[in-house]
Amino acid sequence: MSEQKIKVFTFSQQPLFQEGVSHALATTEDIQVIGQARITDKMLIIEVMPPDVAIIDIDVLPDSGLSLVNRLKQLLPRVGVIVLTSSPSDDQLLRALEAQVAAYISKEISSDELADIVRRVAQGESPIHESLTNHPGVVQGILHEFQELSRKTEAESLISPLTARETEILNYVAQGYSNKQIADKLNISDQTIKNHVSSILA
Repeated sequence: MSEQKIKVFTFSQQPLFQEGVSHALATTEDIQVIGQARITDKMLIIEVMPPDVAIIDIDVLPDSGLSLVNRLKQLLPRVGVIVLTSSPSDDQLLRALEAQVAAYISKEISSDELADIVRRVAQGESPIHESLTNHPGVVQGILHEFQELSRKTEAESLISPLTARETEILNYVAQGYSNKQIADKLNISDQTIKNHVSSILA
């Protein structure tokens, strides 16, 4: 394992929550919290010390939190963003996907689970894709948006149409099928399904 630690920056309006996250990650050998800020603070410090992963608590200011995600991705596109909430919802998940959040997770997770997600996001993974299996309504929303976009003739030259297989998989996910169930139906591997879902979202 590399000696270089994963650098994490946290954003929250709740100092006690930030202390809890910092304490939880301090017990790991490969992760270091390098800074904390309020969601409404200026981001000068994060430009000077860019982290590998940013953790954003959107409970108090959900709209401002998601706006912060957009600003972060514009400023530092390579930073992986994890959004934490105590009240996950389909609407927020869809907005998080649109903002290119890498992970959208409930605050009910354990310290070990958070550390594992930080590691995965630092490696370039997007665990948020796995959330879609539990939120078929979000997939229906994505499918609807894609269909609406496809109907607009002026947009047809700007979008990449889904393949027949991708459309088939998206419909199964929208009906609530798990990756494993879809893989069994189509006689392909779970990983292939995950790859297709990632491609669809991209």
